[in-house]
Amino acid sequence: MPASTFDIRNSIRIAGAFIAWVIGSGFATGQEMLRFYASFGLYGYGAVAVNLIGFLGMAYLLMRTGFEHKKEPGFNPFPFFCGQRLGLVYTWLIIATLILLMPVLVAGAGATLYEYYRVPQPLGSAVMTGLLLAAYLMGFERLIQIISSIGPVIIVFSLAIGCGAIAADYGQFSQIESYESALAPYQAAPNWFLSAVLHLSLNFFPPSMYFTRLGVSAASKQELRAGAFLGAFVVILCIAVMTTAILLNGNDAAGLDIPVLYLAQKLHPLLGAAFSITLLLGIFSSSSVMMWSICSRVTCWGKQGNVAFAVAVALFTYVVSLFSFGRLVAVLYPAIGYAGLLFIACVVYKNFKGKLQVEFEQP
Repeated sequence: MPASTFDIRNSIRIAGAFIAWVIGSGFATGQEMLRFYASFGLYGYGAVAVNLIGFLGMAYLLMRTGFEHKKEPGFNPFPFFCGQRLGLVYTWLIIATLILLMPVLVAGAGATLYEYYRVPQPLGSAVMTGLLLAAYLMGFERLIQIISSIGPVIIVFSLAIGCGAIAADYGQFSQIESYESALAPYQAAPNWFLSAVLHLSLNFFPPSMYFTRLGVSAASKQELRAGAFLGAFVVILCIAVMTTAILLNGNDAAGLDIPVLYLAQKLHPLLGAAFSITLLLGIFSSSSVMMWSICSRVTCWGKQGNVAFAVAVALFTYVVSLFSFGRLVAVLYPAIGYAGLLFIACVVYKNFKGKLQVEFEQP
């Protein structure tokens, strides 16, 4: 297909699929905005500014890499960016990371269904696990069609709650500094800059293979660039809005498991039930991408072996999800961010080095 091919609908689809990964339970509940941004008070806006650049750059670099290697079946971004040895370490590390993250998200789904609809948690977790397995067995393209439509819905809902909270509490902006002591204990890192980098790593290290595969689906670099930039910009806009809403309610939102639920109920009680559905969609979108990222790597046993492995992963996810996930977000998310820092550095270095080589080779 010609390089000039551009279809805005495909760019929007790519943006939606990108958003679907980022908008997981940690994001949809407001936990990520609380711990990585709002907990630093007004300095949290510095973290937002850093990641405006970081998200735009990393989204494009990873998707472009996938586009440029679309003729290589089974392309693995880890050896490409990090070399064979470190790449092998990351290849296995990411599988372990995702396998441990999925039960946390599924447990969140079970807890949400119980809290709002009194569905027994084991049944709620089983329903979510079954949906994840079914989505994987449908195939990658069908999966993208499903989750690319979910991401924008969650973004719109989150922006509506955030903007509503800001409009209602704008007069408290001068009180933000007085809330900093209540928010500080929930900081994900020693300072706001490192927190921004950790959140960048958290959102691009685990789904790196998914993002490169997403780049393969683009018909041209123009489509890819537009989709990557649109998706990243919308996510950062949502982060900025939700961070502001949490800051304006610092004393009440600090330490809550679901800060966004507090904001929704404050605006109107019916928003609580609506938010629970949105949260479940966010959990499904992130977990389904994790399921694909884990199971798509197992090809040595053929199609039947891959299906059996997917069933085994689903069973493991369900069993572990029966345990309480509590405050695991506070421990797991920063840890994953630290684990991916070297990978992020390798991606930046590889692209910077390649650009320099092209410039030097030009006459």
